[in-house]
Amino acid sequence: MAKPFAYSIMATRSDEIDRLDIQFRWGGYGFRVLRCHLATFAPGKVVRFHKHSEYEFHFIPRGKGTVIMEDNVHQLHEGLFYLTGPNVLHQQEADAHEAMDELCLHIDIVPIKESEDEQSWGDPWERHEAESCIQALNNLPLRPHVDQYNAMSWFLSAYRAWTEGQPGAFSSIKQAIIQILLRAARMSTVPNDTYNPPAQTMNEYRFRIATQFIHDNYAQPLTLQEVADRIPISARQLQRIFREQGVESFSAYLENYRLSQVCSAIIEGNRPIEQIALEHGFASSNYLYYVFKKRFLMTPRQFRSQHTSVTASTVDEKLKEMNRT
Repeated sequence: MAKPFAYSIMATRSDEIDRLDIQFRWGGYGFRVLRCHLATFAPGKVVRFHKHSEYEFHFIPRGKGTVIMEDNVHQLHEGLFYLTGPNVLHQQEADAHEAMDELCLHIDIVPIKESEDEQSWGDPWERHEAESCIQALNNLPLRPHVDQYNAMSWFLSAYRAWTEGQPGAFSSIKQAIIQILLRAARMSTVPNDTYNPPAQTMNEYRFRIATQFIHDNYAQPLTLQEVADRIPISARQLQRIFREQGVESFSAYLENYRLSQVCSAIIEGNRPIEQIALEHGFASSNYLYYVFKKRFLMTPRQFRSQHTSVTASTVDEKLKEMNRT
């Protein structure tokens, strides 16, 4: 008894993904999916010699046949894949007595010129992986390969993401396409180029976790021990990390952050100072007045009168200026 064909569901609506005009960016490249579907070649079917300026991946999930690339004839059977393109002249033919199915990914890949600002948001690792993948694909030997890294299954993942209306379907399809490319690239003759991503020391990591917790919870009572328990390390160790990162102490950092939020609230609205004090972690307005005047040499009300014309966009700059004095 023949085993069920895993990709038969893709035959019912074979052009679903093709019609979506999927475009996305990965690293320093733009990708546009031209075709991503299951096709069936009847026995003896011949697709005459042709070429593409884009990349075309051919995966054989069932059947057999041949492909001619650069005058070399290669036998095809279930579990193989090959890449034609850019500009590889090729001819495909199904076996004379047996149909051949093909999962086709036809995709345009173009380099993107980007500014330094566009490169700044934490993606050097991604750019490196995309660049390494494209380089490997460009050096993939011009012959069929065994799909030993199971790239084929990602065609089904992409198809189901769309036809089943999965939340985040576009992102799922994008990741499926990237997985097909990465898994095919692993068959290249180009050695894997390891990349050392940007790293942080353990204390830098702990400082970042601690300060993020403070930012999220500054409006309620917080102790050094409570924050240290979240990491988890000892309170003494956390205090040492704050000093190592150029901060006088945990309590000084917490107080300064609370004051910065108070200043923003004073500038941006007209709520009573007493209410602002309680909303931003101060036990009373009297204590806020004491801390505020000691830090800025003026009361919160004096600060408000001086900054009523300041727009929200300049709040951070004003606070930095005050902290320097």
